[in-house]
Amino acid sequence: MTKLLLADDHDLVREMIAEYLRVQGGFDVFVAESLESALKVQEKNVPFQLVMLDLMMPGMDSLSGLAVMKSRAGCPVAILSGTGTPEVARRALRSGAAGFLPKTLDPQSLVAAVHHMLLGETYTPLDFLESGDTEAEGKVHLTPRETDVLVGVLDGKSNKEIARDLDIQEVTVKLHLKTLSRKLGAKNRTQAAMIARDMGLT
Repeated sequence: MTKLLLADDHDLVREMIAEYLRVQGGFDVFVAESLESALKVQEKNVPFQLVMLDLMMPGMDSLSGLAVMKSRAGCPVAILSGTGTPEVARRALRSGAAGFLPKTLDPQSLVAAVHHMLLGETYTPLDFLESGDTEAEGKVHLTPRETDVLVGVLDGKSNKEIARDLDIQEVTVKLHLKTLSRKLGAKNRTQAAMIARDMGLT
């Protein structure tokens, strides 16, 4: 079975992507929460056929972590990002990444991208690269209550649990999620929380 290493410091996002790859692609997926732990997992479980590193997790130091993993892994290394701009994607590809994977990819596209890289090809998200740079992160302003709701989502809580914790109605939680998702350009609550975390908003 093809072995992949997925490193991301957000538990919910990491497990969601890993499960996509296991179920949709039939891959054997190992996980890590930082560059340091990824290097340890890589060392203990070689050989991997592909490594995927979250751009914003601890230890990455922008794209320096890519170079470190590339020097040790002996296989293609790709970058994952929830908020990287097209310019960041281009820099990653110029730095030798096997691909740049926006976390907005649907499961089928993600599996197809992985297969592409396993064949020795570079995965270039053309639609993403041609979309123009996203808004500067300083332009996204969340209210304190929207931030509270996002923190609840990041903690894996349901809308009902978040409403109880914040002493507000569940319908109000849904309204906040709808508003902040629009501000962040997110398709759902999980993606909204992931983008906000990557942008340092929570």
